[in-house]
Amino acid sequence: MSEVLTVADIGHGVMAEFLARFDLELILQPIDEAIIGSFWGDAEAGVVGHSVYVRPNTPIHSFLHESCHVICMDGERRSRLDQDAGGDDLEEAAVCYLQIVLADHIDGVGRDRIMADMDAWGYSFRLGSTRAWFENDADDAQEFLLNHNLINSLGEPTFYLRP
Repeated sequence: MSEVLTVADIGHGVMAEFLARFDLELILQPIDEAIIGSFWGDAEAGVVGHSVYVRPNTPIHSFLHESCHVICMDGERRSRLDQDAGGDDLEEAAVCYLQIVLADHIDGVGRDRIMADMDAWGYSFRLGSTRAWFENDADDAQEFLLNHNLINSLGEPTFYLRP
């Protein structure tokens, strides 16, 4: 696998329609502008309120990760969200888990590709890879998502925001 998937590879329209299922807005910025609300800078996605900011060169794993922060945080934090999603370690694990689950619901992405892109970017898990963590060490993340009605008992997304 050469490079990570980007918004340009999948298409802004596809990504915007995907986020609309959560009543979130995708804002595409020009490639030469700093991304609004980006915690990591460069081409990494940004978040402010109910909006996710990207450029054509934003990696899909970054788009999904920041979108999942917005989905997983409670409504009060979401109303104040501007760049730093915050949250604790459990919520961060839930965000990572949900981004893998949601990747299966975007044509041209899928969990295998997103896990490989997460590893390539440098996500760090105790078991050494995203796949090993997801398949063997993510029960707490899955429980968080179930408890907040973000996935169902079959592990499928509900397409709800955490209230």
